[in-house]
Amino acid sequence: MMNKKSGITFGLIASLCSVVLLAGCGSGSSGMPSDKVPATDSQGVPDYANSSNWLSLPANATKDVDVFFLGPTTYQKPNENSPNICAIDDAQMRSAAKAKFSCTATAFETEANIYSPYYRQSSADVLRLPPEQQSAIIEGDPTEDGLSAFDYYIKNLNNGRPFILAGHSQGSNVLIFMMADYMKQNPDVYKRMIAAYIIGYSVTPEYLAENPELEFASGPDDTRVIISYNTVSQNLAMPDPVVMPGAMVINPITWTREETLATAEQNLGGIEVDPKTGAVVVDSKGNPLKVEHYADAQVNTVKGVLVCSTANPGELAPGNQMVESGVYHPFDYPFYYFDIRENARNRIARYMKDK
Repeated sequence: MMNKKSGITFGLIASLCSVVLLAGCGSGSSGMPSDKVPATDSQGVPDYANSSNWLSLPANATKDVDVFFLGPTTYQKPNENSPNICAIDDAQMRSAAKAKFSCTATAFETEANIYSPYYRQSSADVLRLPPEQQSAIIEGDPTEDGLSAFDYYIKNLNNGRPFILAGHSQGSNVLIFMMADYMKQNPDVYKRMIAAYIIGYSVTPEYLAENPELEFASGPDDTRVIISYNTVSQNLAMPDPVVMPGAMVINPITWTREETLATAEQNLGGIEVDPKTGAVVVDSKGNPLKVEHYADAQVNTVKGVLVCSTANPGELAPGNQMVESGVYHPFDYPFYYFDIRENARNRIARYMKDK
């Protein structure tokens, strides 16, 4: 993200010292994943009892609430003949996943213990396929891993705490499939869900009709609800490839579904993202570098998108072979980072008061 006032893009970050990422160093204590367990079976299916399969695994759950986070697409096919789905130990996927984690999931780190697994991802090239083929691929290994990791987390790591589900892009797509399956079969688990931040993918009325136990958010502090939006520029001509017809949208500044403009001055703050690495830029204390009053937000119910008019697509989203200029998909979290943090705090407080 560019700093609106200075117009300066900050350089390569030296470290992600605001994020604690544990992998391959499980304690082996009761319930905790360990590095003594095989990472996969003979077919390459990950075992989440192995600590190396977790991007974020708190050694001690010091907070009363958890976040289970599934990150966005970071796997890039080395060549056109490479598989559409990566192996769980793909080095490129893991390195990029850590960078994306730093500017997405960390929005919740002041409020919750964050558990985030690696999973066998589809490459972004799948977006070129017809929707039915895309769904079939995501419902395969990525969703299988998401369900496996979440089930392991619930049974071994959660210890009955309330939790938030959160994701971005492909991670949110997996959560959509996962919620329809797991929450329906485990209503007692669903009762502990504070909210699901299904950001960067589409939630539709048809999906909710098929899953009537799930509900879309209507305000800033309702609980057991789904939150979703996809950010684009006001001049976007072609559709965002992750936006489906009828996609439901909530404004991440006002947390309502009204089409009233929320100004950049109302925004609680975004963060600076390094354009080379995709990771958060941190200050001298290791905290995400805050960008004040950068992004406005307005719901467009006809197109099913969240419109930001104050960012410069030429600088941030010039487009590529996959998407047109003005798709602010990588900035769904960074534009509204501190709004998301405050909203999570608000929904947690409401849940704790009402439970």
